[in-house]
Amino acid sequence: MSKVNFIALGGVQEDGKNLYVIDVNNMIFVLDCGMKYPSQDSYGVDIVVNDLTYLSENKDRIQGLFLSHAHMDHIGGVVHLLKEKPDLRIYGSKYTIAVLNDILKDDTNDFKEAQLEVVTAKTALKFGDITVRFFEVSHNLPESFGIALKTEDGYIIYTSNYNFDQNSHIDYAHMFRSLAVFAKEGVLALLTESLGANNEQSRGTILEFKTRIKNVFNQSNDRLIFSLYSSDILRIQQICDIAISYGRKIAVIGRKTQKMVAQAINLGYLNIPEENFANLKFIDEKNGITNEDKDLVILVTGNRHEPFFMLQRMAKGVDRLIHLTKNDTVLVLTPPTIGTEKMASKTLDIIYHITSKVMEFNQTLLPQINANREEIKEMINILEPKYVIPIIGEYRHQYALRIVANCIGYTDENILIPDQGDILSFQDGKYVGVIGDVPVAEVLIDGKAFKDVGEVVMRDRELLAQDGVILITANINPRTKTIILGPEVVTKGFTHTKDNESLISKIKELFYLVSEKYLCSRFINWSEYKTGLKNEISHYIYKEAKRSPIIIPVLISTDLDMVNKVTIEEAKSEN
Repeated sequence: MSKVNFIALGGVQEDGKNLYVIDVNNMIFVLDCGMKYPSQDSYGVDIVVNDLTYLSENKDRIQGLFLSHAHMDHIGGVVHLLKEKPDLRIYGSKYTIAVLNDILKDDTNDFKEAQLEVVTAKTALKFGDITVRFFEVSHNLPESFGIALKTEDGYIIYTSNYNFDQNSHIDYAHMFRSLAVFAKEGVLALLTESLGANNEQSRGTILEFKTRIKNVFNQSNDRLIFSLYSSDILRIQQICDIAISYGRKIAVIGRKTQKMVAQAINLGYLNIPEENFANLKFIDEKNGITNEDKDLVILVTGNRHEPFFMLQRMAKGVDRLIHLTKNDTVLVLTPPTIGTEKMASKTLDIIYHITSKVMEFNQTLLPQINANREEIKEMINILEPKYVIPIIGEYRHQYALRIVANCIGYTDENILIPDQGDILSFQDGKYVGVIGDVPVAEVLIDGKAFKDVGEVVMRDRELLAQDGVILITANINPRTKTIILGPEVVTKGFTHTKDNESLISKIKELFYLVSEKYLCSRFINWSEYKTGLKNEISHYIYKEAKRSPIIIPVLISTDLDMVNKVTIEEAKSEN
């Protein structure tokens, strides 16, 4: 009896953290390992990755990690998986492996045991009775792959992100012949992206995009400033091609993108002659350096909010390389992502104060990145899978894909919408249901430490952001049970000390009252002492101000004879 299990550890009912597991004949195949960026209320969190408990507990069964492309929502969690399995074998295209190598070099850990192998669309990897193949898909990065696992019950096809734009460069072209081969041999399940399932209208093609950009070049004799996401390598190439044809100089601003562009040039995916790059210098009014050459094409790049942040700096005249002027034309090719809508709107408002030459390209004007409704239908019709499993998207996207599949004859029994951690089981080529689940959670990464920030820390950060903190310090002599110095009360984010002297005086009064209780015992229990201070002061603050700041008592044990000892009663009278 053949048995295949599918588990989504991330990437379903969310946008990001794509990580999928195929378990066949006691062998685990991991498809992608991504991350996602935190929401605005995740204070101090840099990235969010998946809980890798299941893979850690079953690491001896992992045959390899198979990467579809080099976007961070598909490879951003690889570093953390390597910490669980240092000898992991990783397969990806030449470009994907090159980008991953740069990520590993930037990490403080040594990943010498990791085995990185470059594959092509012609690669076939054998693992017992299982064959893993790759096929090219059209996306906005070079050498983006779909992945196909051949089992005795048929192929399991993982499309990752794709579209059917036939105007793409050859490196991004979709290979219909591969799909036809898979369909002929039989497809058990199609794991297809859902992000564009709600999109009924086709978006701009590459040819339309190029025409719009050329029109801008034709109409402008001054600087052109483009905002782009660092992952838009194909779009960067298209703009650079046009800029070169018009004899313009190109400046790429954004360290990450500069590295990605250099990597793509070295590997032959981008063709930008070195003489076409501009060498910008730091603006210096004394030496007359302004970087305002009229032939400049400036690419302002980054992830999520970064292009908007840099544009704001340029508009405010505080950037070290570019100051926006009324003659500049700004082309915004960065539709806001979740959590950046307010910043995007504010950025446009600031730019309009400097120049009215602003063009905002929304999703309908940009070349496609994700498959829309009609393209999803086309993928399903080509492959004719027994089962369709919507992935890579929030629940509303997955549900929309179900409707798309319904429209072409699939019943709900053959459209499987997984929850994170669900084990979807197939036996002898037939879906038998969810047979259990595995641990799943979001791990919040602060800085480079691979430790979950945790609910307690996040709750404290939320309180700090909303209600601030009150710090109370005092020097206590444990031998004489006296207060030597203090208390001093410092507030941050709650209320300025000088603005509310009566409240500060009441906090000090409460400090003395609580201290009488804990300093009269034979031995001072410092933990209970601090807890008592927190409870009394928190209760008072909430009663008076209806706010809950974090209370931090700092009690310093001090026994110095030269310090004038002040009893509790004396301290009260002095204060």
